[in-house]
Amino acid sequence: MATSRARVGGARHAGGPSARGGLRAGRHPRGIAERDLSGGWPQLRSVGSPVVTPRLRRTTTALAGLVTALALAACGEDLPDTVDPGQVDAVEAPDLGACRDLTTDDLVQSSNATRVVECTQPHTAMTYAVGPFPRTLDDLDYDAAEIGAFAFRTCSSEFVKLLGADESLAMRSVLTWAWFRPSKDAWDEGARWYRCDVVGGSAQTDGLIELPPNVRGLLQRPEDEWLVCALGDTVDDSIKLPCTQAHDWRAVSTIKLGEAADPYPGDKASEATTKDYCSQSVGAWLGYPVDYDFGYTWFHQAEWDAGNRRSVCWAKTSQ
Repeated sequence: MATSRARVGGARHAGGPSARGGLRAGRHPRGIAERDLSGGWPQLRSVGSPVVTPRLRRTTTALAGLVTALALAACGEDLPDTVDPGQVDAVEAPDLGACRDLTTDDLVQSSNATRVVECTQPHTAMTYAVGPFPRTLDDLDYDAAEIGAFAFRTCSSEFVKLLGADESLAMRSVLTWAWFRPSKDAWDEGARWYRCDVVGGSAQTDGLIELPPNVRGLLQRPEDEWLVCALGDTVDDSIKLPCTQAHDWRAVSTIKLGEAADPYPGDKASEATTKDYCSQSVGAWLGYPVDYDFGYTWFHQAEWDAGNRRSVCWAKTSQ
């Protein structure tokens, strides 16, 4: 992500720190851009595909925890209370509409066996799509990019339908999605299903947010509780949180850089187009002040190949 300062009628630019290829900031001319993969939606959200979601942000602690849990299961020892032994190596697909109390560590795993709870009880995730992978993917490796790309397309399209939002609004929401597949052992036994969960927050947020019993249509008339803001000097170094909390940045718009069949335009073109658009878009959102700070989140070839076509614009504001 990048941060920039913009001055109407001027050409003064002060670039902010650049994250691995994608975050800069500016002010009409000073902007901020960020390559931010938090979750299902590359956000700010997305979680799940080995190619494009927060599953990219694997943590040693989380992986160690999963390995330990699976090792305990293999040895017949007790699993953590939050884990359902029947789900650990399940070949059968999970139930649609099931609710779970996931953690940010859960979001960076390939599979998940967290116990199901009633949706009227506290929970941070709900399964909104379940199904088999296409037969054409049956013989691919467990971590094949094609599997992640299919999950991204499927989970993201069903995500916007679930929430009653368009792509732009969904990417500016604190709600994200995560996808899971069977365990490696279950995969080796022939299990070929995917699970998409809507999640309150992402791997970037400071903990996950409790969801209401029913999330269908939640973004049809979005309130600040479900829109994403950021707290920090720059967007790339910030904590993402609901806009009802004190914040320094707000995601205010997105730009679509191409259609599904279009080739990736390249890093320089993607960033330049994003920065130019966000400079104008944020200025309009702020009411055309003399100068202002704006940020932008843009993505790269891997995210493009997985299906993402949008960048996100951030306004420096406490509103």
